[in-house]
Amino acid sequence: MKRTFIYIISIAALAATTVSCEDFFNRSPQNKIDAEMFLQTENDLKIYSNGLTNTYILGTSVAIGNNAYTDLCATKLSTDKYHPGIWNANKGGGWSSGSWSFLRQVNYMIENMHKSQGNVTEEIYNHYLGVARFWRADAHMRKLKTFGDIPWIDRYLQPDDTLLYAGREDREKVFHLILEDLQFAAEHCLDTPEFVDDSRIYVNKYVALAYMARTCLYEGTYRKYHDRNPSTNVPWNNEYETSEEIIAVARDAARKIMDSGVYTLHAGSPETAYSDLFISNTIQKDEVIWGRSFSEDLRVSHDLTGEFNSSTWGQQYGPVKEFVRMYLNLDGTHVTDDKVNINKEFENRDWRMHQTVNGPNHKYNSLANGEQPKPTNFTHVFTGYAWIKWNQEHEDNFRAGALCYNALPLLRYGEILLIYAESMYELGAMSEGVWDETVGALRRRAGVTSIYPGSSAYMRDNWLADYYTDPNAQSPMQLDDFALELRRERAIELAMECDSRHDDLMRWKAGWMIARRYEYQGWRGIYVTEDEAMNGFKFNGRTYYINRNAPHADNSYPIANTGSDSSFSLTEGTYGYLVYNYLLEWDDCMYLDPIPESALNVNPNLGQNYGWESR
Repeated sequence: MKRTFIYIISIAALAATTVSCEDFFNRSPQNKIDAEMFLQTENDLKIYSNGLTNTYILGTSVAIGNNAYTDLCATKLSTDKYHPGIWNANKGGGWSSGSWSFLRQVNYMIENMHKSQGNVTEEIYNHYLGVARFWRADAHMRKLKTFGDIPWIDRYLQPDDTLLYAGREDREKVFHLILEDLQFAAEHCLDTPEFVDDSRIYVNKYVALAYMARTCLYEGTYRKYHDRNPSTNVPWNNEYETSEEIIAVARDAARKIMDSGVYTLHAGSPETAYSDLFISNTIQKDEVIWGRSFSEDLRVSHDLTGEFNSSTWGQQYGPVKEFVRMYLNLDGTHVTDDKVNINKEFENRDWRMHQTVNGPNHKYNSLANGEQPKPTNFTHVFTGYAWIKWNQEHEDNFRAGALCYNALPLLRYGEILLIYAESMYELGAMSEGVWDETVGALRRRAGVTSIYPGSSAYMRDNWLADYYTDPNAQSPMQLDDFALELRRERAIELAMECDSRHDDLMRWKAGWMIARRYEYQGWRGIYVTEDEAMNGFKFNGRTYYINRNAPHADNSYPIANTGSDSSFSLTEGTYGYLVYNYLLEWDDCMYLDPIPESALNVNPNLGQNYGWESR
């Protein structure tokens, strides 16, 4: 049976990664008789559904992914998509046979699991059908976010299937079918201890509800802030659901989780409760709804700490000044001046800042000297700030490919609170009570006084309002205090998690922020005074230099002030904000990826997304 399972679960993945339908489907089954006998028992259904989870569940991309290429994260080279004059349909991907193979595996299960009827209870049958439909919804949703209009594939395709050469379905119809799958999963997936208490890896009722809440907030607000379907540049037709109706589904799904009493915010001191979620080898089951565990004994690991600390591997990701400025003071007020030394700007700030960005006296374990304050290495930190949120702070983990075993949360209760808060706001139902049990609860855990935006004690953050105002728009959107604070809270609480920032910019129609970088040609980093620029500054026991003469080293930035890509500048010439220059561009067609030219050559009926025809 093991051989049968491996064959079934990998048949599509073994296909050639070209768009040739003939090559993909003209493959003889290696074990046809066994395959036809599979999916007849509860154990068969469990094995197959677990295989789907192992195939498609997120790994380290949960912390990096598209978040690396947003307004709040600097990278060494950025991505060609936003680099001027590079990206077009000839370079696009994501439409090869291999990229659709997982969906074929899911449809195989849905079409063949009827063989188990009579051998399993109706409850068990519907649970596993719900799991399969969850994955079918997820596979389509990933494609919808990327390409907009896509085909809806709900059968196990054969070489002569007409769907292989059909056009794309309207996004609104596809999402309607995605929602039907998620609603079925949320209704029928079980919430028994086997699927909920014993592990956080299985798809269960709460995973389905949480994913439905996340998905519906995305799509509902996407349609609210985009007045047209970006695939066609045609206004939404609202044939199936309106944006308000979709947001209401997000609200209700989040509320069900909140009312279940199964989850709560992870408890602990403000100094450590947040980081416990991301650096522990054990899933924090009080808050994590869905997560992925790793094990040294089973030799199942990841390399996330190395990604964030290696000078030779990855994109040398680093937080930017704008992100750091978003953190509130402990008394709940906003920062009014960010022209301060890195050692000062962590004082009396939201404790999540200390658990997300390397700050004064943050400790690591040195191979030579044991636990000590962690210095910054300028060869992989281009803004002067470093991410620490996912780091297991041992020096032997800092090299490229080093093995780590900390668990990775995929869906957690903190996000559910934010989904509920934003959906209530978007539906015009925000209240102090809603604020207190959602955003207020998150801030209190971080040691921050919660100030309701509608109260007399609240003071508007004009910097944040300006940050979210498009300087090139003819009629720029003016966000109210609630919207600004919700966006602040999502940026902070969900930093570098599950494409959250990227998805937020896409759904809020704020993609322009990726290229703006707040009035500079590059990413803005630490502030350096005149004295510090001349004589250096100390941080965690080491002296750092900002000057024109020294090469780029672990404790020195060479300042060119030319504005050329991959060079460093100071905003005031000889002092000021450090800027790592890298020119980017934004075009509204970038809310979607182009349909790859290779796919269009095979199937012209797919058509190209609006705006990409001439690029």
